[in-house]
Amino acid sequence: MSGLRLVISSTLLSRVLGAVRDTATAGLFGLGPVMDAFAFAFRIPNLARRLFGEGALSATFLPAFSKAYEHSAATGHRGAWQLTSAVLTLLALGMTGLVIVGELFLALMAHFAYDGGKAELLLGLTAVMLPYAVLICLAAQVSAVLQALGRFGWPSFVPVVLNLCWLTGVWVAHRWAHEQPTAQAYTMAASILLAGVFQLALQIPELYRLGFRYERDWRPVWAEVMGIIRAILPVTIALSITQINSVLDSLVAWVFSRPPNGSLTMALPGSPEYPLQGGAVSALYFGERIYQFPLGVFGVALGTVLFPLLARHAARGELKRLRDDLSLALRLVLVIGIPASVGLMAVAHPLTRALLQHGEFGESAANRTSAMISAYSLGVWAYCGIPVLFRGFYALGDRTAPLRIGMFAILLDSALNLTLIWFLAEQGLACSTAISAMAQFGLLCVMLQRRVGRFDWPRFWVTAGKALVASLVMLAVCLLVQQNQPDWGEMLTVVIPRGHRWLRVGGDLVALGVPVAIAGLVYLLMAWILSLNDLWLLFQRDKAEGDLPPIDPS
Repeated sequence: MSGLRLVISSTLLSRVLGAVRDTATAGLFGLGPVMDAFAFAFRIPNLARRLFGEGALSATFLPAFSKAYEHSAATGHRGAWQLTSAVLTLLALGMTGLVIVGELFLALMAHFAYDGGKAELLLGLTAVMLPYAVLICLAAQVSAVLQALGRFGWPSFVPVVLNLCWLTGVWVAHRWAHEQPTAQAYTMAASILLAGVFQLALQIPELYRLGFRYERDWRPVWAEVMGIIRAILPVTIALSITQINSVLDSLVAWVFSRPPNGSLTMALPGSPEYPLQGGAVSALYFGERIYQFPLGVFGVALGTVLFPLLARHAARGELKRLRDDLSLALRLVLVIGIPASVGLMAVAHPLTRALLQHGEFGESAANRTSAMISAYSLGVWAYCGIPVLFRGFYALGDRTAPLRIGMFAILLDSALNLTLIWFLAEQGLACSTAISAMAQFGLLCVMLQRRVGRFDWPRFWVTAGKALVASLVMLAVCLLVQQNQPDWGEMLTVVIPRGHRWLRVGGDLVALGVPVAIAGLVYLLMAWILSLNDLWLLFQRDKAEGDLPPIDPS
């Protein structure tokens, strides 16, 4: 559990800084065409990170690296370093080639863009941030090597670097490009590019300290390299389903949003009115950022730490231990994911108001974003469980089942997007993502069980029931406290004269923090009363070697 706690702690720091960065960005841009363009442009290199960096390549590379590292101990692990050198070099060359093609395509698109604003800004910001894809993919691959060697500190700190650079960019944009939104957006884009340089450079010394030396002779490991290359495409698509769906959501939001100062109707049969308002892409972005807080802190962390353990069990043919570890991991997902889903729905509006509502981000924007968060929250438990189930398949060497299920999830999300936007407007996009994630989670469980044997479903459902009961009690207490607490911002201004904007912000944070703290204590109390024992494993000291404790067969 020590590795899991380290990753969770670092990721929690990153997410807190991420919340601060979103607060600052929302105050700088609000919901509008500039923020829409910036959020959409950032998704492209960020998707590349998921596609070719920390997701697919890491999942296919880590088992091969672990095997090469063990088998080449007598030669100073040269085989492992040959494999690492080959993969890093090919990744750098491949990503650089894709970025060059992308920049040429953007230049061609810009030449034919005649709207003078909406598309031009999007293309320009994308061109600035696109090279970030090369840097972050290399940084993610170095992180994978460090994680394979049991070093989780620097890899989990990498996102913190991005948030620090992002916040610096906000400060520079506000100070030197005041009231020039386009210049501010380009300043932010440049800060993200600089973050990629730091994210890669800071990890290299640790890699060399662990014995890495660049090897030019790849012939002994070329078969392993080709195996990784062949495996990348199916793993890439499967691990990036949520991100692909997010990009498709943004694309639908962009296309179906009413253009500023444009026609009210779409060029479709019957001339229907645009179902979405401007700012829908931004609302999606901020809503997604907030719902991913528990996913990033726990779901991704659990999958990251669990994967090397599952790979070792699979390599040794220990399917029972692999199944037991997966069963425990899924129960941990429930005891964290269910209260996270319920809690986010309960505090969606005060959370948005406290974190985002200031500057250009007004009350209307806060209402729209909180509605997004509530819809996304339906599937938080599923978002957390999907990375764990994927790691189970990849530890067994099965790359096709997650791909097939992932493709179904994309089709389901796309169909729901184009249907629900006409009834639920932009909130329908978030509902589509949640529904497709829940369907994906269920199908993954069924398919994985066929490979490793039947999970302990009675214990799973008992855990789910206890977590749901505890969460509903938590929800009732949280809503009761929200309805009966005083106006903290008003109380602060009794002592300190009005006019201090931070007093209102501070009051909003207190109004959020008090019910959240009480609700958290209530959930822990209910977990104790209901004997929700899996929850307490997160707080125990390690009892055995490995990242997860031994499974209690009872």
